[in-house]
Amino acid sequence: MNPFDPKSVLLAKHAQHVALVHFPIALIFVSVLFDLLSLRKQSLALLRAAYYTVIVAAISAVPTIATGLLAWQFQLEGARLKGNLRLHLILALCSSAMIWLVCWFHVKEQRKPQFHSPGTRLTLEVVAVALTMLTGHLGGFVSGVNGPV
Repeated sequence: MNPFDPKSVLLAKHAQHVALVHFPIALIFVSVLFDLLSLRKQSLALLRAAYYTVIVAAISAVPTIATGLLAWQFQLEGARLKGNLRLHLILALCSSAMIWLVCWFHVKEQRKPQFHSPGTRLTLEVVAVALTMLTGHLGGFVSGVNGPV
């Protein structure tokens, strides 16, 4: 197999999921960091950076979930999920939903300042980061990167 053959790159069984998964993870972490810094420094520019970053995180979560579902279909031929793989799927869907909820809070805050307290938004962001970390950690075990399944 030629590693530079476009067909082998684009049609690999689950390579796209493994590559795409890093984007929503990194983006939600950076968004929360920007939000924390914006509160500490009272900076609207950092809050705006958090806003745009979480939007990209939410958008990038969609193809990541889609490629994960496609990997399930290609690798396991749609077999019933069980154990860590099922838990990984559930956590991934919850993480994605939390990222979208944080994104919605940021959009509402941009349109209507003081829509909610920063504490509420930060609590949701911390939960989103924790779920994302747990999902990624479990995904490492599922893929074999962190050890045997």
